[in-house]
This record gives sequence, C-alpha cells and structure tokens, in this order.
Amino acid sequence: MILRNLMRRFGAPFRRFAAFLLLAVFVAACSSDEPPAYVERPVEELYNGALDALQAGEYEEAARLFDEVERQHPYSAWASKAQLMAAYAFYQENSYDEAINALDRFIELHPGSPDVSYAYYLKAISYYEQISDVGRDQSMTTEALNSLEELARRFPNSKYTRDAELKIDLALDHLAGKHMDIGRFYQSRSEYLAAINRFRMVIERYQTTTHVPEALHRLVESYMALGIIDEAQATAAVLGHNFPGSDWYIDSYALLTGENLRPEDSEESWISSIF
Repeated sequence: MILRNLMRRFGAPFRRFAAFLLLAVFVAACSSDEPPAYVERPVEELYNGALDALQAGEYEEAARLFDEVERQHPYSAWASKAQLMAAYAFYQENSYDEAINALDRFIELHPGSPDVSYAYYLKAISYYEQISDVGRDQSMTTEALNSLEELARRFPNSKYTRDAELKIDLALDHLAGKHMDIGRFYQSRSEYLAAINRFRMVIERYQTTTHVPEALHRLVESYMALGIIDEAQATAAVLGHNFPGSDWYIDSYALLTGENLRPEDSEESWISSIF
C-alpha cells in the first residue's frame, strides 16, 4: 500500500528509481563471490554414475565423475579403482596425454596393487596407438617400446605380457623401417657412407626384424658403389647363408656376378662377427 501511494504521488520518476533499485539488488546477488554449497555424494552413486557415462560413450563425463570419486572419498576402497578407470576413460577418448599422466600417478601411488600390471599395459598402449608412419618422427615408437619392455620385464607372467611381446616386435620393426627409409634416402643421393651407417644399424640393432635381408642387399650395393669389393662379397655371402631364397640375395648375386665376382666369406669383415 505504501509503495502504491508513493508511485501515485511521485509518478514516473519514482517508478524508474524503483526499477533501478530492483535491478541493482539482482545484479549484486548474481555477482556474489560466494561459492556454491559443496554437496558430498555417496561413493556408490558417483562410481555407478561414472560407469553409466562410460558405457554410454560419454568418456569426458566419466573421467570427471571418476575423479570426483577420488576427490570426495580419497580413503575409500573405491578411490584407487576410480583412478584407474579415469585413466581408461581418457584412453577411450583418445586423450592419450591425460591417460598417461593418470596412469603414472596410479603406478606411483599404488605400486603393489593387483591392477598395476594393467596400468603399465594401458600406458604402453597409449603410446603404441600414437605410432606414426616411418616417414615421421618416431619418438612415440621409442616411448611405446620402452613401456612395453618395462611391462615384460616387471611382469613376465602377466596376462598382458604376451600381447606386449608381440607389440615389441612390431615396434622394433617400425624403428628398423625408419632407419631403412633414411638409408635409402642417402643412397639415392649417392651419400653411401651415411647410407651404410644406417643399414649397419638395422643389422646390428634389429636383427630379428623383417628389414635385415634388404639392409644386407643395400650394403652390397653401397659397398660396390664405393669400390669396397671385399665387404660387398662378404655381405653377399652372409645374405646367401641366412636368406638363400630371398629376392634380395638374388639381386645381390646378380650384382656381383655382373662384375665377374662371387659372394665370399671373410673373417676380417665386421659382418662376420654379427652373424
């Protein structure tokens, strides 16, 4: 009633003032620095909500909820499991850096956990899935190889180790392929010494890979181009002994016989000590 009388008495100026006053009160309320009230949720509710989000493919939300489990209930039996599941959610989202960071933290905090071998495995896979083609930088291949080898070394009887060993072979083959790619590039530019260094690296470090027969043949080519006949013959002999039916040996044999030469063993050659 009082407000109505004031509005009749003072008219439009008072109405504008009243509106301004209400707006000021509203803005002040909205701009308050008071944080929202913290509400703790039961651990089972948070964890099950995270699992539901994970199954629905909402990986970012799942990771957030798993993190919330640990934040709200750090001493519960669910906390360590939530840490690992958050890492898995990041991995599923292809957020590999976040997954690796979370896994490193889990490994550091829970080295005796029965799930720690899986944490090492998931970390290795997070690197492994980032391996690029041999024409690009291979730092991720190296990280993957190191992580896979650490898993195999620490947990030789783990159910994840067999898969890790297979991936170790593939990672080694990939690294050897990178050296072959560089070696062929140098060879195409007639930079034979640089090419030889790369091909030797494949033979010395990656003997179990599929690239060894070609590396031996490329060495024969490079040695012949430099006129280092003894090494060319010794390398061709090693190629013939170890890969007698390969196309690479056929090519090396043809290259030598085209110059009236034959593959010949040599105990003085560096390659005789390798094979």
